[in-house]
Amino acid sequence: MRIVVSGATGFIGSALVKHLTAAGHQVVPLGRSRSDPRGIVWNPEAGQIEAEKLAGTDAVVHLAGENIASGRWTAAKKARLVNSRVKGTRLLADTLAKMSSPPQTLVSASAIGYYGDRGSEVLREESPPGRGFLAELCKQWEASTDAATRKGIRVVHTRLGIVLAAHGGVLGKMLLPFKLGVGGKIGSGNQYMSWISLDDLCSAFLHTLQSTALHGAVNAVAPNPVTNQQFTKALGRVLARPTIFPIPAFAARLAMGEMADDLLLFSARVEPAKLLAARFAFKHTELESALKSILSSRRHAD
Repeated sequence: MRIVVSGATGFIGSALVKHLTAAGHQVVPLGRSRSDPRGIVWNPEAGQIEAEKLAGTDAVVHLAGENIASGRWTAAKKARLVNSRVKGTRLLADTLAKMSSPPQTLVSASAIGYYGDRGSEVLREESPPGRGFLAELCKQWEASTDAATRKGIRVVHTRLGIVLAAHGGVLGKMLLPFKLGVGGKIGSGNQYMSWISLDDLCSAFLHTLQSTALHGAVNAVAPNPVTNQQFTKALGRVLARPTIFPIPAFAARLAMGEMADDLLLFSARVEPAKLLAARFAFKHTELESALKSILSSRRHAD
């Protein structure tokens, strides 16, 4: 397949490009830079995209968007987060919808933040959205693909959980304090964390591209979510470090503001119902074994 990927140089995108290329597919990056002669240039804020270069594309994977976890959620930051996702996704969907021969599939990233803070409730793709800034952002983000859906393009909203990898992402930020022995649970520690290894996520993207029966929301999480306390203990065991320094909820809110509630303290017990029904085979289903594998690969790489 000829697959166009936006956000191709990011944490997830760079790994996905390698995965798709290794599987024999032609990957074309969609980005702001003209440094790659194979790439397609766009400027979502200006509503500009080299639409003619999308001809002959079989599928598009849309990952681009401002980093949700960088910086406090000021009013300006929240506006940028919404604009970077809604404007970019709408521009891409509208452009694809105007093509005489559009790609068959658009896989557009979303997040399990769609469900909001739901305690221990088991959440599947048909579960209603939650409340809060991130839930509202995800609703608008997903709705921005409507033009592509109306055109008859198969649209998949990949609701990403916490992505675990040897370098970067949430785990990368957690390793130093945990290695120093000052890691601990956040808040009560009872909030559910729905996670997925980066390897499995890349495989899930490819599976979604190839499984034509999949459409709409697809939860990209491993089958066994854990509480924050369970995650903390598992990471401590793998690193052979104590985990006795909890971060109180008020301290998290003091440090991060509103973002703490939507990213650290919220609970989302999410099930990958559609991926399991589509017979996707997870490589990592249990957190502790996944962490051992991920951190082992990190040591070998270093």
